[in-house]
Amino acid sequence: MMTNSIAHYKILEKLGAGGMGEVYLAEDTRLRRKVALKLLPASFHYDMERRERFLQEARAASMLRSPNVTAIYDLGERMCARVLAHRKSPRQACA
Repeated sequence: MMTNSIAHYKILEKLGAGGMGEVYLAEDTRLRRKVALKLLPASFHYDMERRERFLQEARAASMLRSPNVTAIYDLGERMCARVLAHRKSPRQACA
């Protein structure tokens, strides 16, 4: 497993992995809520095409308002990793 925290997110457990990243259950220690934290793998850190696709995914999801689409809480770069924090749904498929 990875480090126990990234910025103000405390990593609780790994939920899954896929082509665009790894997803972890985390606690936002500032707002005291659980989030799904998606990370672009370190192996893609210098892959500009992957980084842009990760950003496009976040932008597209942030524009949608639907109970079937997760809400985006945060997007950024922490500890040399691209991070996307979003609402964790009880029935959510990961990665």
